[in-house]
Amino acid sequence: MAKYSPFPTPPALDRAWPGRRIMRAPRWCSVDLRDGNQALVEPMGVDEKLEYFDLLLGIGFKEIEIGFPSASQIEFDFARELIDQGRIPEGVAIQVLCQCREHLVQRTFESLVGSRKAIFHIYNSTSPVQRKVTFGLSKAEIKAIAIEGTRLVKAGLGSLPGTEVILEYSPESFSNTEVEYALEVCEAVMDEWGPTPERPIILNLPSTVESSTPNLYADMIEWFVTRLTRRDSAIVSLHTHNDRGTGVAASELGLLAGADRVEGTLFGNGERTGNLDIVTMALNMYSQGVDPGLELYDLPRIVSEYSGFTGMEVPPRHPYAGELVYTAFSGSHQDAIKKGIERRAKLDDPEAPWEVPYLPIDPKDLGRSYEAIIRINSQSGKGGVAYILKEHAGYDLPKAMHPEVGMFINRVADDKGTEISVDDILALYEAEFLNVAEPLALLSFNEIPDHANGETTWRSRVRFRGEEREIVGKGKGPIDAFVKSLAFLGIQGVSVESFHEDALSAGSDALAVAYIQARGPGEGKRWGVGTDPSIAAAGVRAVLSAVNRGLSKG
Repeated sequence: MAKYSPFPTPPALDRAWPGRRIMRAPRWCSVDLRDGNQALVEPMGVDEKLEYFDLLLGIGFKEIEIGFPSASQIEFDFARELIDQGRIPEGVAIQVLCQCREHLVQRTFESLVGSRKAIFHIYNSTSPVQRKVTFGLSKAEIKAIAIEGTRLVKAGLGSLPGTEVILEYSPESFSNTEVEYALEVCEAVMDEWGPTPERPIILNLPSTVESSTPNLYADMIEWFVTRLTRRDSAIVSLHTHNDRGTGVAASELGLLAGADRVEGTLFGNGERTGNLDIVTMALNMYSQGVDPGLELYDLPRIVSEYSGFTGMEVPPRHPYAGELVYTAFSGSHQDAIKKGIERRAKLDDPEAPWEVPYLPIDPKDLGRSYEAIIRINSQSGKGGVAYILKEHAGYDLPKAMHPEVGMFINRVADDKGTEISVDDILALYEAEFLNVAEPLALLSFNEIPDHANGETTWRSRVRFRGEEREIVGKGKGPIDAFVKSLAFLGIQGVSVESFHEDALSAGSDALAVAYIQARGPGEGKRWGVGTDPSIAAAGVRAVLSAVNRGLSKG
């Protein structure tokens, strides 16, 4: 493995960042319209970028990098449209990127005429491999480029009367640069610019190519921050990429290490494996009780607009935003989620601590609903099926009934080999358990109570195996009387083992629902469900459903 070598360890320091926690949101800067846009197969045009800009404003970004105006006419025209149409709200800074070259700096200033607040972002690469392979320049020559770029921006400030200009400097590929040299270059830029606490400079320290574990990046940030002179005159910014899949972690640890600001994109769009995903990082904070300062409560709409503008899809397992992230297929997960949601509902306090197993955040906070939390396939359990029936149709199954219903649905899922939709689950449940009318159907009935003796006579007109009959029975209640009347049909040995009743709906047309487990006919016990405006009739229909299930399987 001589072709690759471990990332060098940054200089030693007494680390403070491992003991810290993120307690407040950083300054966010969206680079969707520059870094994100340049990574698209088909970059956005001016009209699309204008709409995307509005999306970012709605989310709450106060700093938005809008492009590279000196690089193309579209980028220049976009900047002019924003300014000339008055589309930039007060308090929002547009950010523009520019290389440290005189004609590019001049063109960039032209794009900003009339703006109220602008961040002028210059950069040059500082890493050993860039110095050697790309430029063939020494450390002193690379530092001179950064100083000259700063001087050019400073000299051009007079062309923007009335515009508050903030300088941002990036030692590109900071994460692969000797941290001592990166600090030296940034100090030289500060010397040339002359920032103050009232007018600070932004020092952006990119992980342009993620080459180490996040802890080493955090070490570099802390080393830099703790040795930077005039720290009170600098805003230290992070710009992480995701080459190793840890861009979010690197920025989180970078904040712990002392950074103030974070650049990134929605859902991590960007070159190669992408930029920092601001949505994930912001909602990570939210899940820990920290207000991220971004409006992400309607995440489905944001996902839809993002995909429409960029042509990029949000993966179904994307943290927080993916289609399947609030979905459980595992039976044990489904049962735990069901219990957690039911427990929370009883608290009747929307601000109560969130304690639902397997869900780190309340989907409702992001505009998602509980409807998609549990979906059923052959791996699902009884709790998930019961949850679906309760949430979508109001059937609050007795706990003892869960296994039988769950196993029945799972057998169907096994046969299909695919996920079963909510509509399919309801249809299967109702066909198998509810008001089952074959081979025995209840056509009409008459309940005659005898209060003096505490008995009930139940007279029914039924159709049994195609033949209409009248049967009658007397018992301690409607259900007992109906069970005894079945002897007229030769149906023997039926006994009610468990009975539960509930209201399926409210109002003048309310339905009662009864859940009955009956032994016989045939071997074993089976559940049946009945609904009727009459509580007594609902119970009888539930017995009938259980009996019919036994007859059909006998």
